[in-house]
Amino acid sequence: MLRRMLLPLASTALLALLAVLCPAQGCVRTAPGWTAQAAARFWTPERMAGSMPASGRRLSPVAKAATASAASGPPGSAVHFAGVPTVGVLFSIGDDLAAHYCTASVVHSPGRDLILTAAHCEPGADIGFVPQYRAGADRQPHGIWAVDKVFTDPRWAPDDDAASDYDVAFARVRPDGHGRRVEDVTGANRLARTPGYHNRVTVIGYPQLSSDPADRAITCTTTTERLDERHQLRLACDGFFDGTSGSPWLLDYDVRTGTGTVIGLIGGLGGGGPTDRISYSPVFADPVLALFRTANRA
Repeated sequence: MLRRMLLPLASTALLALLAVLCPAQGCVRTAPGWTAQAAARFWTPERMAGSMPASGRRLSPVAKAATASAASGPPGSAVHFAGVPTVGVLFSIGDDLAAHYCTASVVHSPGRDLILTAAHCEPGADIGFVPQYRAGADRQPHGIWAVDKVFTDPRWAPDDDAASDYDVAFARVRPDGHGRRVEDVTGANRLARTPGYHNRVTVIGYPQLSSDPADRAITCTTTTERLDERHQLRLACDGFFDGTSGSPWLLDYDVRTGTGTVIGLIGGLGGGGPTDRISYSPVFADPVLALFRTANRA
């Protein structure tokens, strides 16, 4: 199941700013005129509240229990909670003013300005990242951050099963209007190589409004395994509808700090899995770590 909506067309002005470069290690997209201030002016809390739900298959709603801990939900089911500053949503500009369409997370980096999501989310030049997004009056508790550059493996290609092993993207976000880096505001998860196919992880994501009217973060703690004979992981947990692509898989998650070590994300084969219950992830190995180094050097 594709865990994201099709992106709306960007505005003509932003498309005019878009430049695409493809070095040997990763793809870089830049939008010089897209700043945190521009993102905040466009995606006001009022406009977010009035944005249209993303179109797509509507599935049975996730369990409505509200909790601050993944351990409080029934086994194998995601639960709503208040979210954490290191995980948020991606918004894009388009004529239909579509609501958030993918999930992303902050990863620790020397520049303190990198987020991680799935490559099939296409986090291009007109994207804003909202950490710990939540419904209500305060939809941007930590601001909105403009994506500056995007890095994907050159072997990644949509609708290519073999390329789904590389369904990972890093994006650099611009400083906010006070000159702060995103990691200084939200903290960050650590990035690490996937230690094996069997791991106990906590997954945090944001389903689209069309699939989950609560419009809140969800979380689930469960065990991963190998996806058939592929170099990918799978897990079973209800509730990860469209919109949760890019949701981080966190090892050693600390509920007190809301952080952990990210060793995977919802992505890979079929855009992240066939249903809201079964999710996939590429294995984080040498290609992902090399892409991370490229993002840090650029």
